[in-house]
Amino acid sequence: MATKAMNESWRRVRDQIKAIWDDAEFDDKEMKRARGEMHKIVGLIHDKTGESPEEIRRKMSAIL
Repeated sequence: MATKAMNESWRRVRDQIKAIWDDAEFDDKEMKRARGEMHKIVGLIHDKTGESPEEIRRKMSAIL
């Protein structure tokens, strides 16, 4: 079971992902499936934006 702090942390990361890639539309179910797994998050963003996985990882490292 996730703690309150973990849920708040995920919400912060999710909101930052949506802000950085604001031109992409992320479904909450997709985001929940990718939660906590960097390769899934990178893949989801790549599928939505076409941006390179390396660039996505660079941007993700700045928010984590």
